[in-house]
Amino acid sequence: MEAVTVNGRCAPGFEGVRSAFERNFREHREVGAAVAVTLDGERVVDLWGGRADATGSRVWGPDTLVNVYSSAKGMTALCAHLLVERGALDLDAPVARYWPEFARAGKEAIPVRWLLSHRAGMLAPREPLAEGRAYDWDYVCDALAATAPWWEPGTAQGYHAVTFGYLVGEVVRRITGQSLGAFLRSEVTGPLDAGVFIGTPVEEHPRCADMVGHLNAAQLRERFPDLPTPPVRGLADHPLAGVALALTYVPTGDVNSAAYRTAEIPAGNAHASARGLAAVYAALAGGRLVRPATLEAMRASQSRPDEPDLALGALTPEGPSAAHRWGLGYMLNDRGQAGPNPRAFGHGGAGGSFAFADPENGLAYAYVMNRYGGGTSGSDPRSRALVTAVYAALAEVRGRR
Repeated sequence: MEAVTVNGRCAPGFEGVRSAFERNFREHREVGAAVAVTLDGERVVDLWGGRADATGSRVWGPDTLVNVYSSAKGMTALCAHLLVERGALDLDAPVARYWPEFARAGKEAIPVRWLLSHRAGMLAPREPLAEGRAYDWDYVCDALAATAPWWEPGTAQGYHAVTFGYLVGEVVRRITGQSLGAFLRSEVTGPLDAGVFIGTPVEEHPRCADMVGHLNAAQLRERFPDLPTPPVRGLADHPLAGVALALTYVPTGDVNSAAYRTAEIPAGNAHASARGLAAVYAALAGGRLVRPATLEAMRASQSRPDEPDLALGALTPEGPSAAHRWGLGYMLNDRGQAGPNPRAFGHGGAGGSFAFADPENGLAYAYVMNRYGGGTSGSDPRSRALVTAVYAALAEVRGRR
């Protein structure tokens, strides 16, 4: 394998992160990637390397953008919490207060809180959407407004892999008059000068890396040969039904296409640099975006003790009974994927990207890549190795003080 040049810098004491990053290329077939870490608001790790496409014709740069899939959910949830801060959104109010059409098919009492915590029972529309319809915001939202929940809302949790962004995003749009992506840019990533977009402008497309090895619908079925074929009518009779609903009912098409990059799919198609994601989480960790009470609410568990997830359970080694903990739009650190602090929180994306804030340590972390690898949970071995190196360095640096 051709040696990859790693560019960027690490602050003194963080050299081990560079070593782990370099090993990812040798041992985990990394194609192109970047990792950024801030400590007390200062960037202490800023590394990138490899190629931005499958042919190797484009070099990965410091501000290369790449699809981070569900790492987008952390940005989408942040938009809702900003509205809570401003008194414009009540998480315990019915969704229908802000989106009246949602009060159909038994959904009139569902609170906004359940959208953020994957408890609304809205994994998918009742009928699968045609290819490309995911790009039509109004069409998808109308379909969801007409959909009856797949389980009694509030009684169980099931990862809303794609619909999360439409559901939360439509609430944001009804309150602000702006799309989720426009609100994120005007209120968060623009002022921070952070390279994160949901609905990436065409002029930014030359900065976008191509995903390599993305699972399309045919490959998903090859990996899960027992996946039920839509239309799926219920969850109880099949352990993979939740996966089918969450991942195959809203097909998104070619993830490297201009149409996909420009569309707003706020649960899964943010295009971001590691620097950009780290900048947002650093602002969160440093108290620059929300007040302490809101920060605490964002990472308060919304899950019952040892509660399984109806969608994610089938995708984990522990099986359908595996417990998962959700905050209000964020993954909680119940598997150590975000280091040793159990109060760290963030979100991972399909393929392996991961970003989080650790406010107690004043730390923010972001890893992005273009070789589709691990799942959404932050457990990809590439990120795990980097996180381990970051906290080893942190302990050493602080031990010297």
